[in-house]
Amino acid sequence: MGWREGRPVLGWWAEGRGERGSVLRAGDVLAFRVAGVRRCLGVWRGGRRTACPERAGVGAGSTRAQCEECARLDRARSVAADTMADDPRAYAVYLAWFGPGMVKVGITREDRGAARLLEQGAVAFAWLGRGPLMAARRAEELLRSALGVPDRVPYARKRAVRGELPAAGVRAAELAEWHGRAVGLAGWPEALERVPFAVVDHGGVFRLAEAEWGGAGALVGGLLDGAVVAGRLVGAAGPDLHLARKGSRGAVLVVDTRLMAGWRLEAAGEAAVTSGVEVRALEPAHRQGGLF
Repeated sequence: MGWREGRPVLGWWAEGRGERGSVLRAGDVLAFRVAGVRRCLGVWRGGRRTACPERAGVGAGSTRAQCEECARLDRARSVAADTMADDPRAYAVYLAWFGPGMVKVGITREDRGAARLLEQGAVAFAWLGRGPLMAARRAEELLRSALGVPDRVPYARKRAVRGELPAAGVRAAELAEWHGRAVGLAGWPEALERVPFAVVDHGGVFRLAEAEWGGAGALVGGLLDGAVVAGRLVGAAGPDLHLARKGSRGAVLVVDTRLMAGWRLEAAGEAAVTSGVEVRALEPAHRQGGLF
């Protein structure tokens, strides 16, 4: 799943038929049946997808629908691999906030805007600077070493705190403190233009208030041939869809769309109910001992 103009978009691909996207809106009823064998999606390169030559199978519980070889090819041309030092495009450095004390630093192409932050499930974020890729990379490393700000946060941690977040003003205040410390660091790359503090909050975009977790939510842990997932969309964050299930007294079913990639999905009809999936309780962070 990706994001376009602040809305979640499910991407569809079939060999020989190309790609298309379906924009999702709150209130939509989603119902699909999983069919066949989960296979590698190949590599996205130069604006098009190249199919996996082996049509390799992928494990049902993996959040990356690629075989090892295709994943290696993808990583070889990623920003994180540091193989694109001559990239002439402008990059932006950001601070992303996922929960109290849970902040990370990252970089993204400036022309992508907030898309990367939406994909990561950042509840709020602020830009730090903009400039050449390697200057952005040096700033990222500076924050990691000088302030101890990580460049990765495990997705399970982001999801765990999502149901019990403080108000938007509290989120902004914490980001403002981190922003001030970051841009004031000695050793800031000269080629990277500092950006004044301005918070962007995604609480409303993700519809977190509408997803009434209450400790009664559930998470789809894996899909199998014949499984059915169905519900009314009440929100979305990062790669997650939040579905209200029939007969579940308002409990939210969280579906990580990365688990859907690589399967053949068939329409199941509006009368369908979720069945044949691995589901586990989704508890708030304060109930998960040892999470942090």
